[in-house]
Amino acid sequence: MKTSRPYYAVIFTSRLNPETDGYHDMAKKMEDLAKKQPGYLGFESAREKLGISISYWESLDAIDRWKSHAEHQFAQEMGIKQWYKWYKVRVCEVQRDYDFSGK
Repeated sequence: MKTSRPYYAVIFTSRLNPETDGYHDMAKKMEDLAKKQPGYLGFESAREKLGISISYWESLDAIDRWKSHAEHQFAQEMGIKQWYKWYKVRVCEVQRDYDFSGK
């Protein structure tokens, strides 16, 4: 993901309940659906005891459209009712990025 202007990151940090039936399938479905949304730029995720998922977007409007997408709202409801013990969402503006790629 390369972009020359500021863009936005949605950082979703969570802890799961012990019972997670259907969670991983829904997470994959939401990742695939997000990729089709206007303004989507990318996604990164890691999970052990603490889950961290970061999606990248061109604008705050694109984030708002994704948040209000009907299928995404259903997944959010399922998360609250069934899968998550706790979660936190942070929306950040990314002013710059850089990386290192080893030899």
